[in-house]
Amino acid sequence: MEGAEIRKLVTLEDDHWWYRERRHLLHRRVRDLPPGQALDIGAAGGGNTRVLESLGWDVLALEFTAEGAEVARERGLEVIRADAQALPVADASLDLVTALDVLEHLPDHERAAAEIHRVLRPGGVLVAAVPVDQRLWSEHDVAVGHERRYEPVEFLSLLRGAGLEVTAARSWMVLLRPVVALRRKRSQGSDLEEMNPVVNVGLTAIVRLERFLPVSRAPGVSVFVTARRPRR
Repeated sequence: MEGAEIRKLVTLEDDHWWYRERRHLLHRRVRDLPPGQALDIGAAGGGNTRVLESLGWDVLALEFTAEGAEVARERGLEVIRADAQALPVADASLDLVTALDVLEHLPDHERAAAEIHRVLRPGGVLVAAVPVDQRLWSEHDVAVGHERRYEPVEFLSLLRGAGLEVTAARSWMVLLRPVVALRRKRSQGSDLEEMNPVVNVGLTAIVRLERFLPVSRAPGVSVFVTARRPRR
């Protein structure tokens, strides 16, 4: 993701419906884990990093771009600039890795998945999310630097191929998929933009309904996955 898009993300992520709900999903996935050493890959503005810090984790934020690392430092985060395809972290040293909307940006996503397996301790957890369905590909994907959109089964196979055990997977943004599909057909660039407050409230209400409805296996816009490095 280019520096301008990262700056745009930072101005939006505190209040934007999409980022707020993604933070909620992350919180739910890690709240019952005993805190330890964590790495937040692709931290950008640090919203997910701060979720982990609030739960007692010792978190290191990782950013690839100079602009992203600078933004993270401006927000008071401990950050390193590095490539997710070659993590500067010791083997089996982490209890948790988060990679939310990261792997779709990487040319060698298999290497990145293997790196995540390498740095996790046996029993360590990965929480990851990626965009799904190549039919939704649009100028938005181009603008934010996506290499691909996944099929859910393809993403699960990627993680399993790296030696990780998938423990939970759910579709996300199921209810809004028709709206996204229509918008993407007309897309001429990134969807990252300031949101009308009324529209933001409305979309927040819709996406939060998924917390209570049995739609986690229906086609969505993203897939949210928890995986674990086997203990042996």
